[in-house]
Amino acid sequence: MQPKKRFPNWLKIVLAAFTVLFVLGAIFGEAPEPEVTTAAAPVSSTPPATSTSPSTTPTPVAVTYTVGSVPDGATVVVAGSDGTSKTVHVLGVIAPLVSNGCYAVESLAWATSTLSGKAVTLGAETAQGIALTLADGQDYATLAIQQGYLKYAATAALPALAATESVAKQAVSGLWGPPCHGTIDAPAPAPAPTPAPVATPKPAPATKAAPATKAAPATKAAPPPAVKTTEEAPAHSAYYANCSAAKAAGAAPLYRGEPGYRSGLDRDGDGVACER
Repeated sequence: MQPKKRFPNWLKIVLAAFTVLFVLGAIFGEAPEPEVTTAAAPVSSTPPATSTSPSTTPTPVAVTYTVGSVPDGATVVVAGSDGTSKTVHVLGVIAPLVSNGCYAVESLAWATSTLSGKAVTLGAETAQGIALTLADGQDYATLAIQQGYLKYAATAALPALAATESVAKQAVSGLWGPPCHGTIDAPAPAPAPTPAPVATPKPAPATKAAPATKAAPATKAAPPPAVKTTEEAPAHSAYYANCSAAKAAGAAPLYRGEPGYRSGLDRDGDGVACER
């Protein structure tokens, strides 16, 4: 009988080491990859906004405006309900120059009466200005052009306002009438001076030659001798009780030395009686 072979000690050690490694690998295996976890969103008391749920964002309150002052017919200063204040140029219109423009006084007075202290609605702001709507829905620029208080601003390129101005021109009223005739950037032209009436000078009384003796009217009685003197009238001259009688007889005016002349009829003593 042959003796049993024995393994060397070194081989036993190597096999034991491999066995331990195999066992450890079987137990632990590969290190697991770290799992990616999503952090849970914090719990909110407000439900997320969805297409079916109403938004929680507050709706901004619309600002309303009131006209505070009117520098000219196309410019207003408005105060907002949010406490703001701003100067607005009205879209599409031109106002007469306040300093010396023709029809400026009438235009400003109308605009002040129409807008001052009134609620208005402002349109979108543009480079040419802002549309202004009155409380009754009337467009302010259209109303002002219709009534002849403002002109259309061609730079606004608004055909509706241009058509409105054409109608206003045909009406020849407001700034389209006299004396402005559509001119608003200069003073009203001075009216043509009315020529003064030329007085016709009265001809100077011509010096009369001694007229022939006039016979007394048949209807007149001879004057009493007491009121006649040889200095006032010759004995053969006519006698007139007053200037009315002399004029009625066609003898006026009477000159000193003529029949019928007497100092009683010559009030200013210039030698001519009953000249008027």
